[in-house]
Amino acid sequence: MSNRADEIKKRIARRKKDRQISNGIKKKTSVSSFLANEEEKFGGERFSSFEGGPEDRNHPLFQKEVFMFKVLASICLVLVVGILFKNQSAGLEDARKYVSKTMENDFQFAAVSSWYEDKFGSPLAILPTFKKNDEKAGKDNVQYAIPAMGGKILESFQVNGQGIMVETESESTVEAMNEGYVTFAGKKDHLGKTVIIQHADGSETWYGHLESIKVPLYEFVQLGQEVGKVTASDDGKTGTFYFAIKQGEDFIDPIQVIKFE
Repeated sequence: MSNRADEIKKRIARRKKDRQISNGIKKKTSVSSFLANEEEKFGGERFSSFEGGPEDRNHPLFQKEVFMFKVLASICLVLVVGILFKNQSAGLEDARKYVSKTMENDFQFAAVSSWYEDKFGSPLAILPTFKKNDEKAGKDNVQYAIPAMGGKILESFQVNGQGIMVETESESTVEAMNEGYVTFAGKKDHLGKTVIIQHADGSETWYGHLESIKVPLYEFVQLGQEVGKVTASDDGKTGTFYFAIKQGEDFIDPIQVIKFE
């Protein structure tokens, strides 16, 4: 009878032990499953620490395939844009206008070049040299060129709130008021043939109603350099062109900056 009781106690103890072991395994499995789900939810090994030795050169956050794809995509984009402007097909005119507009709005050529030269003492290699005028004694003493000699104002700034119409002698040249980069060279609505030059301070000068344009897109122009010809009148005795200065999003009256005769 005693042996029977001892055997029953052993069985009960064994079952209890097995039950505890089983519960422990379930808890571990549950915790492991939870961690696995959290890891999947937040991007897997993206949050794992990197403890690789000297032989492990690649960080888990750096994906070589993705990097190479981006490099190749960038090269292809540059080639496509180059072909776009090399091929002067009329069917690609809309695409060229879109690229030009994007570059005009998103990249400040003159400002970046001037900032780089001021900071590092030499011009940015991928952009033309941004030369300084000897006449400048500082930012507050900037010398400007009159866009056309002998010009008189036919239509004042108050008429349209953007620019002025200037009358000159026939066949007169239109010159850059200040140095900068040509960000637009083509036709604009209501302005005809137009050149827009972006300057180091972020401002722009607009030269419209031109008979012809003498500078290509993205060329660096010097102060006083010819950008176009005025449009001759019907009788051929006089010429006219449009001139405007834009600072940020607003146009300002040109006669506040330079004086016309």
